[in-house]
Amino acid sequence: MGKVEFIGMMAMLMAINALAIDIMLPGLQQIGASLGVTNENHRQYVISAYLLGFSVSQLFYGPLSDRFGRRKPLLFGLVVYVIAAASAAFVPSFASLLFFRLIQGIGSAATRVITISIVRDVYGGRQMAEVMSLIMMVFMIVPVIAPGTGQAVMLFGDWHLIFMFMAVVAAGVTIWMYFRLPETFDPADRRPFTLASVAQGFKIVLTNRVALCYTLASAFLFGSLFGFINSAQQIYIGIYDLGIWFPVAFSAIAIMMAFSSFVNSRFVGRFGMRRLSHGALMGFLTINTVWLLLTIFGPHPTPFPLYLLLFAMAMFQFGWIGSNFNALAMEPLGHVAGTASSVLGFMGTAGGGAIGAIIGQSYDGTTLPLVMGFFVVSVIGLMFVLIAEKGKLFHPHNPRV
Repeated sequence: MGKVEFIGMMAMLMAINALAIDIMLPGLQQIGASLGVTNENHRQYVISAYLLGFSVSQLFYGPLSDRFGRRKPLLFGLVVYVIAAASAAFVPSFASLLFFRLIQGIGSAATRVITISIVRDVYGGRQMAEVMSLIMMVFMIVPVIAPGTGQAVMLFGDWHLIFMFMAVVAAGVTIWMYFRLPETFDPADRRPFTLASVAQGFKIVLTNRVALCYTLASAFLFGSLFGFINSAQQIYIGIYDLGIWFPVAFSAIAIMMAFSSFVNSRFVGRFGMRRLSHGALMGFLTINTVWLLLTIFGPHPTPFPLYLLLFAMAMFQFGWIGSNFNALAMEPLGHVAGTASSVLGFMGTAGGGAIGAIIGQSYDGTTLPLVMGFFVVSVIGLMFVLIAEKGKLFHPHNPRV
């Protein structure tokens, strides 16, 4: 497989996870009305249930892939995803929808954990960061088109068709992966799938200062993104009354993040992961501070062009943070890549999902809870990075741990 096809496949494997979240957003109001959900904030559980299954099950896919290789566990997860998505199209109640969303998340976790393990199998160091940036660039195309796709799908029916669409797309990716992706796992790194070996792998990950702290920083920072996703429909439609233009505004932010990932892929080989991500983190904190002050002391609500500008600027910084922090966390752990990806993925997604749920459930009809959430997580993220680097930011080389 050539590099271009490899990047495209890895991006699509990760993208079906984003698809499962973002394509739902235009349909949340219709889902709530159809299944008798009266509390607006409770509609967010459609996303939270998926993230719960997605986060917890990551703990198992990594050790499985370190024992049985990458292909078999990945295929299993993809099949579970397809079946759950198709089943969700025929649910009679909101509770059963949440159940299948949980199962869908369990299947989707394989795509996140094992995809990153595959990339780590093939690349390392700055080259891994460059490839991950290109993967993220392609991956970010999905949030650009997913809300609009969801809106378009509902023109031909109701929200049930969204789940069938997800199942069909995932089935196509599964077929592509089955016929084209070779096994990348080195048998010399095979680890027995026992409780003791899994615990040992977890210990290796959790006792590595750099990996642990960058993962915790990522968890808090991604919490702000999940908080936005949870409350995006309420903010764009409830506050700014965008109506059918909601997918366009959502896509604008995703385009900014995709462009940021592309720029990162061009620069990371020259300047290094730490210089770029640390600078972006400082920029993220600065923009969020300005955004918070304007939200508190400026007009209510913040004029939409100004809101979108500040949000886009913050998300541009976020694009430099995400792929680099992930590569920095994985870099010292290549010999236990599967287990490492599981533990780091679980911590990042479970933590980020929980923080995002808190931010989303804090929605009170204003943008203040979201903006405050962005500010707080950026401060906490900076604290963890300082611990990881022993107080020295922008250091270009991997320190001994």
